[in-house]
Parts: sequence; structure tokens; C-alpha cells
Amino acid sequence: MINRNQASISKFIIHKVGNKHNDTKNAFSHKEVHFDEDSYELMLPFLLRPFGTVVQSYRFNHHANVDLNEINAYSKNIFEDDDAFIETSKNIVKHLYEQSDSAQIKTGDVLVAVFEGIEYKEMVTNAIGIFKIENKINFFQTYLENNSYDVLVQKGISSKKVDKGCLILNQKDMEGHIILSVDNNSYDAQYWLDKFLNIKYADDMNNHTHNYLNMCSAFSTEILKPSYGEQQRNIFLAKTIDYFKENEVINIERFKEDLFTEEKHIRQFEDFKKEYEGEQNVLLRNQFDLAEAVVKKDKKKIKTDIKLDTNIQIKLDIDAPDAASEYLERGYDEDKKMHYYKVFFNAEG
Repeated sequence: MINRNQASISKFIIHKVGNKHNDTKNAFSHKEVHFDEDSYELMLPFLLRPFGTVVQSYRFNHHANVDLNEINAYSKNIFEDDDAFIETSKNIVKHLYEQSDSAQIKTGDVLVAVFEGIEYKEMVTNAIGIFKIENKINFFQTYLENNSYDVLVQKGISSKKVDKGCLILNQKDMEGHIILSVDNNSYDAQYWLDKFLNIKYADDMNNHTHNYLNMCSAFSTEILKPSYGEQQRNIFLAKTIDYFKENEVINIERFKEDLFTEEKHIRQFEDFKKEYEGEQNVLLRNQFDLAEAVVKKDKKKIKTDIKLDTNIQIKLDIDAPDAASEYLERGYDEDKKMHYYKVFFNAEG
């Protein structure tokens, strides 16, 4: 995540990208945008706000040599040569156009910007932003004509959120340039991340934490739920989050000992972990430093509802791992020939 308190826009240009699948063409600007005060004050937070909550970062990728990654090369041109900004921004749009290989890919406005004063992990740097605006909203415009006001409908860009965007920091680590990305219209995730940017998650604590939580969530859904029911699935997820909150370093052996009491469950977990690594093409470390920000963000995505076919839902607290086992009892009623849950409590909230 970034801090934008000292950030400013030093260069900005707008182009339009077409779709080669349906033969719509690109349209290019030949001059940079020079903002008036009002539009600048609205544009700066509009572009940078999404990256204030992004916790995972990416690095450029390429099957042969990362120097051959197109956006990596274009960003290098812009960082090293101020005069290359306009022509290089056009090349960025041309590269984006080449990735529109289906009718599903939307045309739109492409905004390319250079930012100064971006703070990332206590470092202040400049950055290149590439944004694609795919959806526009209708709004009313009033105007005066013949001493009377009238109204018409126009289309424009909503100032609430960008559709797709990336921020390429002029800051490197052992893996290369640090990149942040957002995609609020993820109808085709490969189009933006894999084909256009060609980036991969950084090999860091954020990625290790995210991968392991994803694997645990998949294990709970694919293995625990079918065999042992929703209650056991939710107990496992709550205990997983509890373990992650209490440990700064995640050790897989200690994790298994803490969460499982039966050897068969440990074997099921280990077998699933091996399959998951192969299917998802990820490496799950046996020990890694915990990224607390990732836990907080990923925890919100975990669903702990028990949905019953009698139109009743039971919502369990992900932060209370013992509640589901102590105060929720599952059974079977022979008379009704139905399963039931019994809930214990002291008072209604």
C-alpha cells in the first residue's frame, strides 16, 4: 500500500484503446493534459486512492528474459527519458490493443501518468501509472438557453473508482520493479495481469501468507465440508485465522499439530497441499514470516455462514474459533428424519 499525502502528477496523457476483435481502432493524443485546479484536485486522489489498500505487490515476468517484457521496457524508457513520455505512452496503448483478442474485452480511455512523491514502505519515489476506464456513467448536464435552463444527458467517467490500473514504482528489489495493480472489472483477469502487464506476485511474506490462506480455504471447502459438514469447515477456518493472528512466524508442522488431533486429518491436509501446489502452480513454504495486513484483508473474504435448506442461516464469528464447537451442536432427529443444530447462549443481542 502507498501513502499519497505528498504525491503529485508531473505528466499525464489520455488515449483511447480499441478492440482488434471487432475492428475498433485506437485514437491517440499528441499533447499532454494540463489540468486546471479543480480537475487536478479531483484526478489525483481518483487515480491513487485504490492503491492505498493494496497489500500485495507484483514483479515483471517473461518466459525468456524479463528485459523483454514490453511494459517493463516502456516504463524504463519513461523513467530514463522525459522526452519519451508521449510516444512511449502510445506504445503502451498499442500493446494493450494487441491483447484484445475477444469481443469480451472492452474499449475505453487509457490514462498514462507520471507521479512524484509516492511513499511506499518508508521510501519516497516516482512512479508510472497506467489506467483503463472501461465503463462510463450517465449524468445530467444543465445549461442556459434563451433565458431558460434546460437539461441533457451526457456520459462521463465516474470519480469513484478506476476500472483497471497499475502503479510501477521507480524502486527495485532483488526481483525487479515493484508493481501494484487493481482490477474492479475482473471479467477477464488474464487480460490485464497476465497478457498486458505480464506480472507475477512477489516472492515475499505477503504472497506466502496469501497462498497459504487460500490453500486452507480450498481445503475446508473441498475436503472438510463434503466429509464432515459446514460446522467443521468453519471451525477449521476460525482456528486457522486464530493461529495466524497469534504467530509472527508460520511453521507448517506446528500449524498441523495445532489444528488437527487425528493422524488421518493430517494426511488429508498434506495430500491436498501437494495437489494444490501442482494445480495452482504455487510453492507453499514450510515456514515464512506472517503478513498481518494480508490476514486482515483475506479474512474478510472467508465466508462462515451455514446455509440450511429450511431457509435458515447460521453465521459464525471467524474471530471466535471455540464458539462453533462449544455452543453449536449438530445432531439428527429420528422422528423428523432431519438434521438439526442446537445453539446455546445466555442472552440475545
